[in-house]
Amino acid sequence: MRDINNYIDKLKKLNFSDMYNNDFILTWEKTRDELEAVFTVADTLRYLREENISTRIFDSGLGISLFRDNSTRTRFSFSSACNLLGLEVQDLEEGKSQIAHGETVRETANMISFMADVIGIRDDMYIGKGNKYIRDFSKYVRQGNEDGVLEQRPTLVNLQCDIDHPTQTMADMLHLIHHFNGIENLKGKKIAMTWAYSPSYGKPLSVPQGIVGLMTRMGMDVVLAHPEGYEIMSDVEEVAKRNAQESGGTFTKTNSMEEAFKDADIVYPKSWAPFAAMEKRTNLYGMGDMNGIERLEKELLARNKEHIDWQCTEELMNMTKDKKALYMHCLPADITSISCKTGEVAASVFNRYRIPLYKQASYKPYVIAAMILLSKVKNPAELFTNLYNNPKKRKFD
Repeated sequence: MRDINNYIDKLKKLNFSDMYNNDFILTWEKTRDELEAVFTVADTLRYLREENISTRIFDSGLGISLFRDNSTRTRFSFSSACNLLGLEVQDLEEGKSQIAHGETVRETANMISFMADVIGIRDDMYIGKGNKYIRDFSKYVRQGNEDGVLEQRPTLVNLQCDIDHPTQTMADMLHLIHHFNGIENLKGKKIAMTWAYSPSYGKPLSVPQGIVGLMTRMGMDVVLAHPEGYEIMSDVEEVAKRNAQESGGTFTKTNSMEEAFKDADIVYPKSWAPFAAMEKRTNLYGMGDMNGIERLEKELLARNKEHIDWQCTEELMNMTKDKKALYMHCLPADITSISCKTGEVAASVFNRYRIPLYKQASYKPYVIAAMILLSKVKNPAELFTNLYNNPKKRKFD
């Protein structure tokens, strides 16, 4: 049974003081205690909301979102998280700002941050660019605060970059924690992070990289499967190897979807573009070579079709542990005969797991809110005690 005191007692046992007044950019930059603090705070916030207790710790302030790529779930999750804590959300549209006229990152960072408490950035399209942009933004608001321009330093939350998608993978992990009834029960579980066929090209690498970079922290047996030529960043593979060694788990690679699915407890079939192709794409955009981009797109679509058999089917699901592995996806999935002629997953598999998939997505607003809260509150255990003992109704009947 859930009890507010269980969450508070857990927080008191964790060391996460370095998260105060700090950013959340990559999961593997955080300690195990810091990751568990995010999960615990997320669960506490959800508990309080379900108990109709307000968690508006801010009376005013802005949460600024900057999406340099399209988004549904993450965009609304960020807005929901900010609102849950009492922040108003303002979306920065680059096309309607002075950025379109050559405004520098330093100037933008300071000009939008006068009353901002958190800035969420998605920049996932270009290899070597997105993570750097987020870190540059963080550096400039930190300097603005030190120079007395900004009365506070906004927290930067990575809403997806070219390297990692921490809000997604942390939500995925929290889903697994609840599905398997505790973080301690994840050790030894096999998760297959596999490439899957898509009739589109250019999907970011950050989800598969984020999954292998995070799930290896928990002693899980993580298998990365993809056709030859669809490699992810080698640096992230090294992170996964190191994590697995430290946690007592394993990290292996295969070019067989069947091998990855065999006896798996969890499967995560999702398309992504080859790292080498994404590097080439970034360079072509940098040169403004749109003809080159068009040629690359045709090349990648043709390459994808060579692996059209990489689909999550009922036959593959029957190879998993007890024929009932948990199917996961960050959504939207390419569903065969529904969203496309042939895609990542069979309609029967997706429809059977539709409710668990929606539950998986439901953890993201609370994970983002937890990342923000841990950066803004020195003693969250004390905060939650006060909120619970002196409740203000969230909704009046």
